[in-house]
This record gives sequence, structure tokens and C-alpha cells, in this order.
Amino acid sequence: MPRVHNWQIGREMSFPYEDAHPKHQFAFVFNINRCIACQTCTMACKSTWTFGRGQEHMWWNNVETKPFGGYPRFWDVKLLSMLEQLNPGKQVWDAAGSGGSKAPYGRFDGKTVFEAAEGFIDETGPKRALGYLPTDEEWDAPNVFEDHATTGGTALPNGATLRDNKVWYFYLARLCNHCSYPACLAACPRQAIYKRPDDGVVLIDQSRCNGYQKCVEACPYKKAIYRAATGTSEKCVACYPRLEGKDPLLSPSGEPAETRCMTSCVGKIRLQGLVRLGDDGQWAHDPTNPLYYLVRERKIALPLYPQFGTEPNGYYIPPRWVPRPYLEQMFGPGVQAAIDQYSCPDRELLAVMQLFRAAQQIIFRFAVEKGPKVAEIPVTMPDGSTKVQEVFNDTVLGFNKFDKEVVRITVQEPVFERPAQHANSI
Repeated sequence: MPRVHNWQIGREMSFPYEDAHPKHQFAFVFNINRCIACQTCTMACKSTWTFGRGQEHMWWNNVETKPFGGYPRFWDVKLLSMLEQLNPGKQVWDAAGSGGSKAPYGRFDGKTVFEAAEGFIDETGPKRALGYLPTDEEWDAPNVFEDHATTGGTALPNGATLRDNKVWYFYLARLCNHCSYPACLAACPRQAIYKRPDDGVVLIDQSRCNGYQKCVEACPYKKAIYRAATGTSEKCVACYPRLEGKDPLLSPSGEPAETRCMTSCVGKIRLQGLVRLGDDGQWAHDPTNPLYYLVRERKIALPLYPQFGTEPNGYYIPPRWVPRPYLEQMFGPGVQAAIDQYSCPDRELLAVMQLFRAAQQIIFRFAVEKGPKVAEIPVTMPDGSTKVQEVFNDTVLGFNKFDKEVVRITVQEPVFERPAQHANSI
């Protein structure tokens, strides 16, 4: 196989195709600390893209409760177990060499899904990416275990018990990561899957797809889904007409706009954007782009299961209350540094955090106008120490593709007092 550099795992790895990268890459950051699992994003996507015959089981966007369940059921646990069985005791990170643009989290010395597939043959033949096909039962419930009663610690399918989940849990919002090295693309024997050269969105050419389900099997996140009614696979399309600026309501002058799931987010956990790539596939240095700032500059947002090797373009701010080993398995060795920053953000980071779900057009650049100090707040850090956070009422501005201001918001939420003669609005 050709060798490509994957900056998320800090080394070169095997991939079936030569390195090729788009001009810009669709990417997003989710703040898990804010997610309330209202499923508004899920239903916005469902009502737009997967309401047809044969799509009843399709949830391109879903919000699942961890550590239980997932959609399809136990998708990550099953693949992690397969990788461990093929490379026992060696699926580990070396964080000692972290730093620099080519290895910001250190080096993952285990096997990716592509490397684990080399020489692996099962009843269906050789593989380009290690994976499995979920059963019908694993697809049947996108929120399995969320509504089960807890009385008596009732045993659940696959040996899980609700007692394990009574101390902590969190909500994980997911959609296609539009990976830089997609396993679905690598596995497709028809070459029906491709990355768009302008924005890196991964799409399936329905005219070429023969429904072999190799993409379903290979995608480690299980975001390619088979549709029996058409005999083809389908997946999240990143609402690409909006990215192209073709929504007349959101983009009167052709400005790239947010996807349906992003714009509907009640908890304001989402920030979506397009990052510029260099010829080597690295993110071009652009610290005023909010996604670059959060992912590459501050490293507060981390990729989901980077050890799979697909270089996903979905990033998450880890939840503060979850045991660190669990989070490090999910997001890599940068978890503690990310949580420390989020627990007590400095002045600039706090300002940038206000941009989550602040505009429906994509923000390409931000600027901060300094304001007065309004508070000093003692903060208990994860290690038990206390820090004093200085809060300034700065104003953060967001600009669209054409450098036009689309949002202006202050750190301190403004308070409006209703006049006495209008005490009741009814």
C-alpha cells in the first residue's frame, strides 16, 4: 500500500491510494459539555434527508449516550475489540513526542484499520480496511438503553447492566466525519465514493454504487448505511448545497452556510467551518479561523478515535466529569490539557467560545474587541487546585467568506429590563 502522513496519529501509515487533498476541508467542533440530547439536530437531518421509503433506520446525525449503546449498537466497542485481538497489547499512544504540526498529540504506535487489514482474510475475502457488518438488531434502535428502568440493575443484551452507568454518562453527537482518509472510500470496489475537491465532503455516487456494503463494513464510525429499497448505500452529504451558498434564505450572495443539524442546535454545542489545506494536507496556518484556533492552535477540540487512522474531521471538546482513561481511549492523549483549558478558559479562548451557533453563515475569521473586566471567579480545577478566572466583557466578531461581519456578540450576556408599564407581555 502507499504511505501517507496522518498528523492525528503522528506518523506515516498505509492507505490504498496516493495522497490527495482538497483545497478546503469541511470540519466541525462539538462541545460535549453542553449537549442535552434533545435530538433536535437528529430530527432536523431526518426530516430533510432520510424520510423516504427504505430510510426508516437511517440516522445520518444521531446523539447517543455513552458509555452505553451507540448507533449501531456498540459500534466502537466492537471495532476496538477487533483491533486489540489482532494486535494484542500494542494499541497504545506514545505522547512523549507530542508537539509540532505533524504530531500534535504524540504518536500512535498501534495498528490503524488499514494496517490491521493487511493480510486479514475472512469468509468474504481480503480487506482494505478492518471492519464488520452490523446485524439488523444493532441497527434497530438509535437510542437503545436510554429509557430502560434502573430498578434492580436489570441485565441488558450483550451482558451490559445499568449499574455501570449510574455514576457518569455523557451525550455524544455524531455525523459523518468526512475523513481525510475515508475507510469507506478505501473499501469500495466500485470506486463509487469520492472526496469533493473544493470542500472535502465525502459522497457516494449513486449511479456507480452496486450495494456491496463494503463501505458499511469498513467505516469505523458506521456512518455509511445500506438502503435495501434502492440497493445502494447512502450517507451524510454535509448539506453540500448550503456549503455551496445555494440556500437563498441563508446565503443571499452565495455565502457558505451551516448544515441543517448545525443550525438547529438548541444547546449551541456546534461550530462548523471550512479550513484551508496546504499541498501536503496540513491545515494552513490560520489562527483567526475559529476551527483552526480551537483544533490546531489551542488543541482544546480533539478528533474522535484518531487511532482508527481515517483522520476524521469531527472534533470534540471532552466532557469534564468523565473518567480520563475512557476519554483518552476515545479522543487520544490530549484530553487532560483540553479539559484544563475548558475548565478555566483565558480571555481569548472565552471570547471565541461565544461563536458556537452564533450565526447561520460559516465563520471564516474572528476578531476580538477588548472590553472591561467584569468579574474574578475562583475555579476548582480537575486536579483539585484553585485558579482565579478573570472575565472581561470582550466583543467577538465573526466574518464570512467574503470578510463581511455576520455576528457580533459579547462575553457577558446583556440584560434587558422590561419597563414597569409593561410588566406582563400578554
